[in-house]
Formats: sequence, C-alpha cells, structure tokens
Amino acid sequence: PIPCPPAGPPAMSAAEDAEWLRWVTKQFGSIAGKDKEIDLEEFKTALQVKESFFAERFFALFDADGSGTISLEELLRALSLLVHGSEMDKLRFLFRVYDVDGKVTRNSNLCSKLLRVLGVSGSSLSPRTGSGSIDPDELRVVLRWCLRESAIALPEERLGDLTLALFEAADKDRSGSITFEELREELEAFPEVMENLTISAASWLKPPPPPERSRRPRYLTRAFWHNHRSQLAFLGGYTSLNLLLFALAALWHAGRGGWVTVARGCGQCLNFNCAFLAVLMLRRCLTWLRATPVAKVLPLDQHVVFHQLVGYVVLALAAVHTGAHVANFSRLARQDGGHSLAEYLLSPRPGVGGLGGTASQTGLALQALLAAMLAFSSSCVRRSGHFELFYWTHLSYISVWTLLILHGPHFWKWFAAPGCLFVLEKAVGLARRRAGGLRIVEVNLLPSKVTHLVIERPRFFHYEPGDYVYLNIPAIATYEWHPFTISSAPEQQETLWLHIRSLGQWTTKLYEYFQQLESPSPEPKPLSRSLREKRHRGQMFQHPGTAGSVPFAHLSQCYIDGPYGTPTRRIFTSEHAVLIGAGIGITPFASILQSIMYRYRRRKQSCPSCHHSWCEDLQDEEMTLRKVDFIWINRDQKHFEWFVSLLTKLEMEQAEQEAGGQFLEMHMYMTSALCKNDMKAIGLQMALDLLATKEQRDSITGLRTRTQPGRPDWSKVFRKVAEEKRGKVQVFFCGSPALAKVIRVHCEHFGFRFFKENF
Repeated sequence: PIPCPPAGPPAMSAAEDAEWLRWVTKQFGSIAGKDKEIDLEEFKTALQVKESFFAERFFALFDADGSGTISLEELLRALSLLVHGSEMDKLRFLFRVYDVDGKVTRNSNLCSKLLRVLGVSGSSLSPRTGSGSIDPDELRVVLRWCLRESAIALPEERLGDLTLALFEAADKDRSGSITFEELREELEAFPEVMENLTISAASWLKPPPPPERSRRPRYLTRAFWHNHRSQLAFLGGYTSLNLLLFALAALWHAGRGGWVTVARGCGQCLNFNCAFLAVLMLRRCLTWLRATPVAKVLPLDQHVVFHQLVGYVVLALAAVHTGAHVANFSRLARQDGGHSLAEYLLSPRPGVGGLGGTASQTGLALQALLAAMLAFSSSCVRRSGHFELFYWTHLSYISVWTLLILHGPHFWKWFAAPGCLFVLEKAVGLARRRAGGLRIVEVNLLPSKVTHLVIERPRFFHYEPGDYVYLNIPAIATYEWHPFTISSAPEQQETLWLHIRSLGQWTTKLYEYFQQLESPSPEPKPLSRSLREKRHRGQMFQHPGTAGSVPFAHLSQCYIDGPYGTPTRRIFTSEHAVLIGAGIGITPFASILQSIMYRYRRRKQSCPSCHHSWCEDLQDEEMTLRKVDFIWINRDQKHFEWFVSLLTKLEMEQAEQEAGGQFLEMHMYMTSALCKNDMKAIGLQMALDLLATKEQRDSITGLRTRTQPGRPDWSKVFRKVAEEKRGKVQVFFCGSPALAKVIRVHCEHFGFRFFKENF
C-alpha cells in the first residue's frame, strides 16, 4: 500500500504543472499503446486497484463520452480535477463514486432498520434513478467493496452496523438518503482528509520526485555519533589494537624480509582475533554482563554483528598471511634450487614452524575450513532451507582451534582464558540438557502459520522479560537448535510460551508436524486450536504398542538452552520507552507487557468501604518507567489475533489509570488498509471511527484502541513522543531489517536511543 501522504501539500507551480502534464502524457502513451485509448483492463492495471468495483466506478467517471475507453484528454481532465481541483470538486467526484445510481438490489431488512432508526416512513421513499442522493443500500454496497479493498473481513451484521453508523451521522435531515450537501457537512469534520483526497493513483500518474539536495552524509552527523558512540568507540579500540599488534610483530621480525614481516604481523593479529571470536559468542557471560555497569559502555547488543565482522577480518588476515608465506616460500625455492614450492607447502620441514614443522599443512587446512565456514554462513544459505549446512560447517570451529594450537606456537596463550570459559558454558548447557527433556504442554496453531508452544518451565529457570532461548525438538531435527524469544512473563511460574512464525525449513516443519497430528473433524476449526484438548479426548494418538503409534510424551519432548539477554532488558530502566513490533516481532514485547500487567496486579489496592480500586506508582528501584508507547504494525487483520487477548487484558488494567494519564498507550497499524484520504476508503474509515466512538471498541481487533490504516508517519509519531516530555526516550524495535533502518534514521533525527533485537 502507498503510505498516507502528509496533510496540506503545497500547490504546484507552473513549472511543476508543466512537468506533471508531460509525465502523465508520456505514461499514458506507454499504457494506451497504438490505439491511443485506455480500456477498463488497462485502467485497472495502471491504478493498481484490487477490486473491480472501484475500477469500474472510476473508469465510468473518467470516460466522459461513454465510449468504453478513456482518451488522453479525458484522463487529463479528470486528473486535473483530482490534483488541482478545489475541495468541492474532489468532494463532488467522491459523491458520484458513492452514488451507484440504484444499480444494486435493495436490502429490505437494512432499509427497514435504518428507516425505523431515522423515523422515516417507508411510503415517503420512492424508487429513484440514483441522481443526487445516496440511499442505505448504495452505502452498504460501497462499504462492502471498501472492506475488500482494504483486506478487512467483517460479518454481514457488522457491515450493517457500519452502514447504520455512517448513515445516521450523514443523514442530517433524516430523509432516508444522503445528499451532496449532507456529505460535505459530514466531511468538514475531517479537514486533513479533504485537503489530500485522492485515489492513491499508482506511480505512473506521479512524476518522479526531484533529486534531493546534497546533504551532509548521515554518518557525519552529530546525532549518528551520539547514538552509536559505544559501537564506534569499540570499533576504534578494536582497530587500534589490531594495528598495534601488527606493528609490534612486524618490528620484531623486520630483519627477516618483507614477506615474513607481513606474515608475522598478520599472524599475531590472527592470534587475537581467533580467540576474540570465542569471546563474542559467550552468551551466558554476555547475559551476566548486561546486569553490570559494563553494559553502558560496551555494545553488548551487537555481539552477533561484531562476531560476523571479526569473522570477515579473520578470513582477510588469513588470506594475507597465507599469501605472504607462499611468496616467501617461492623466493626460498628459487634461491635454494633443490626444493620446489610444492615441497615447501605440502611436506613438513623443521624450522618452518608449527608442531613438527607442519605450519604449511595446518595453515592450508585452516584456510579451507575458514572459506567453507564463510561460504555456508551467508544469509542466502541459512534462510533458504539449508540451515544444516551452516550448522555443521560452523561446528568445525573445534577443528579450527585445534589446528591453530598446532599451527601457531603462541596461540594457546591467547586462547587459554576464552577457551576455558567457552568449554565451561558448553558444559553447563550440556548438563542442563542431560537433566532431561521438557514436556510441550500445549500447542496452538495460529493464523499465518504461527506455532504457539506452551512448555513446562524448568525448576530454577530465571529470566528477564524479552530474553530468548535456543530450542531443540528431536522429532523435528535431532541436532538443530534455533533461537526464539520467550513471549510469556517471568512472573508466569509454571510454563514458558514461544510464538514461532513459519519462515524457514525448520519452523515450517514444526508447524506442519503439529498440524498433521490433529484429528480430522467435519466441523470448521477456529484460528487458534489447542492440541491439548484432543490429547485429553484420546483422539490424537493410538494407544501405545499398536502399529504406527508413538507415545505423546516422546513426540512432545523438547530441550532449551538459555536464557540469554537482549537489548529489551533496558526497557525497565528507561524513562519513556517506545516499543515497536512488526508482525511476529511483538513476541519480546508480549513478555514485557505481561510483566507490566503482573506488576499492576501486585500493586492493586482497594478501599474496603466503597470497593474503589487503584494502582500504586509502578516506579521502584528496578523500574524507572514513566511512560510506555507500544506500536504494533501488521500486514492484515488476522495477524492481530496472535495476542489480542493479552492486549485486551492490558486495556482493562489501564482503564483504572486513565484519570492520571495512561502509563501504557497502544497504537495499532494495519498496512493493507487504505488511508482515510483515499476515495476507496474514506467512507469505511469514517464509519469505523463513528462506530468505535459509539461502542468504545475497534471493529477490526475488538480492542478499545482504534486500528489505524496504512503505515505510521514516523515523523509525526516521534514528534508527539518528544512533545510529551516524559523523560529520556529509548526506542526498542523487533522486526524486519528494512524497517529498522527507517526507524533508526528517525531516532537519530529526534535524538532518541535506538535498540534492535539481535540473535
């Protein structure tokens, strides 16, 4: 969907108008072809209209002569009205779109209901040709197509409620129909909509934007350096240390020739970097460090990114190191004359280095292993259904460290401390796994192939909101471990929740595995289905011992490794936190929001006399939050069902705090829904607003919070946050990398700290 434009665009100048006319004429020629006319199918394709109803309505209004095709003159005339016309011109066009001229079959039940509400007798209305007014049936038909255009599914009864709400508001004189003047009066309450009323025409109707003036690069701005000061300081220190190590080693071996000097300098850097790779993946140690003041200095949130960076540095240093040694051996072979280069590389030679003079052989083996690890660790391999290639090649780190100890005489000194910690972490994880698997208590299959696992919580398993664990289910893949955020609150003592979206091979197999375990039923299944109920009824599995049967205890066994900390641990020590989740990216925030709800309950007080209840101040030594803004962005309506029950409970808790200002404010966005200023959606959005005001709940989600159409206007959202002045603002995001870049830029502009979920 096209983002909602800002309110009040400036009028086009004469030069811009001429450029616009040239652009539309050019695009018309590319669409119309040789006949210089646009038919209905070409018009639908150009406008990118989902449903034929609006395409046909717009086409009929553009086709002034009724010829069945649109000429360039007719197109320019209609577009000029929409682009340059007055608010009255645009409103008249909108009215003609909604006035379908009585071409629909009347719904007698709806008409009777509306007439009774409006107090109009049926005899006072006569069938008409549709000129000059909109009757209830026409409005209902238009709203039905509006719903389809915005990918919103509502029952017929709800459609009738929307029609009734909009008709009651617009039919000022209670005549049983809406006139042009009545529609204009109703729309005057939405001035920002009238200023930008359009049909969201595709890019072929809009000239390309002028090139932006050259601005100072983002990386040179003060805001960028402020928001990335810990990462930049770390990179500076890391680069300086590598340069220092290279220089010291090069100076020590300066008398042995240029190639040896380069090789030894790179070798010393490799000693440090190969050991540092292990440090960056000490997840338990890094999680412990998050609770110390060190977390404010070191960029612990980017440890995976730095692990990847150091991996590339190791590969580059290894290539230079190997190349320098090969060049030196080539020089020695020419000077010696009695040995070839192949002998230097493939045969152990005393004095060359390494255990037993095997430095050349172990070095070539290391080069091959590092190249394989790099090749199979790329995102295209990991996310294309071949995760096992990444997993098994990365397990060769054991061979790499072993060969490094054999290859370099001093590597063990660098590796001793991080190696011991690494082995200790692995031993702790292995001990926990050997303690026994955990039962999957319940499985719910949610919309968009999301698997909700309810797992029994191990004893002495302590975690913070937003933490994640590595999950292994032997029935899916014996050796694969995948990270998933815990979506339940730490205060929930008996179980852990994981919400897993089917995006890769393993997650898809997980969903399909539990889907096929469901017993067939002739009745339609709800979107959320509990396998536990079927297990209790004995419908899921055959009795143990029969052919083809597998005990449920075996199928439901899983192992977890963790918990591990994430940037979201900073939320409770923030002052004003903005939580942004895109799609299934809500999972870390679900845990946090539930934790907030539990804290509300603990602090809930009530008067024994009047039974009035209230909540004490949430701030304590572990939580300095003054305000939380929660933003959830979903593509379509059904995705909101993942956590709608949780959000409903949160709203009920918040109802008690409204007198003093809400502590938690929720914002829902549905990107498939068209914006209010689109002619294909304005009636629907007005009806949804009116019905939400009347019923105090949103028709799309059932929440009190109104679901906004389109994508957020981040400038407007963050400007409002800044104006509230509730303390230092920190933005926490979990979602797609593309959206993260957009939000990061806006955070830098407003001076907000930005944190992104990384595994």
